[in-house]
Amino acid sequence: MRAILTYHSIDSSGSPISVSPAAFRQQVEWLASGRVRVVSLEELLRTPQGEDAVALTFDDGFVNFGTEVAPLLKEYSLPATVFIVAGQVGRTNAWGGRADPRIPTLPLLGWERLALLGERGVRLGAHTMTHPHLTKLPPHALADELAGAAELIREETGRRPDEFAYPYGDVNPAVAAAVAKVYARACTTELRVIRPGDRPELLPRLDMFYWREPGRLEAWGSARFQGRLWMRAQARRLRERLVAGSSRW
Repeated sequence: MRAILTYHSIDSSGSPISVSPAAFRQQVEWLASGRVRVVSLEELLRTPQGEDAVALTFDDGFVNFGTEVAPLLKEYSLPATVFIVAGQVGRTNAWGGRADPRIPTLPLLGWERLALLGERGVRLGAHTMTHPHLTKLPPHALADELAGAAELIREETGRRPDEFAYPYGDVNPAVAAAVAKVYARACTTELRVIRPGDRPELLPRLDMFYWREPGRLEAWGSARFQGRLWMRAQARRLRERLVAGSSRW
């Protein structure tokens, strides 16, 4: 079984984007035990379907990636990708100047620290310029968000990103086609493991908020793990349908 694991913030707030430092350390220690292979996104897509392998991804580029995540990755020699909101670097996750009451407002890494992480082996991906809903943008603004982020990251770190994550998982065929012209791989928020034939610009991921309790990730591949994944995926689809329905009224 192959999967991309998604984290956002490593903090103790209990918010929908948070995994506690203690839970994260426990997960890293288990991942480093050899039960599954931890590989880059690029290598994951080359890994045979029957092998147990994961790629680690971190959205937004919070300061706590540098303090809580990077030291553990170095300690256990694990690869990871951090997706950067290029136009917000060094600021906070109050996207568009508006904080979300459900989510803590947290500082984002600056360019100097991101460049250093890149030098130390962390892959730097793009998460747009300003973290908008991409399907709501006109073509010229969409192009700016995609190509602009890649160019700014290259200018500031010396590394042009070839991986991308859709803010809010907001994607449609036109957006996916635009992303595929700029990036080699792109991650959605579709909650499932990777299947044969998955398109590289529409890769699913497992949100680790749902596996933050002890023993849940360690049940990897079991009927209990598969059942929880199915249940959470169904709940997410229902929520998305309800939101889409309410927006039409």
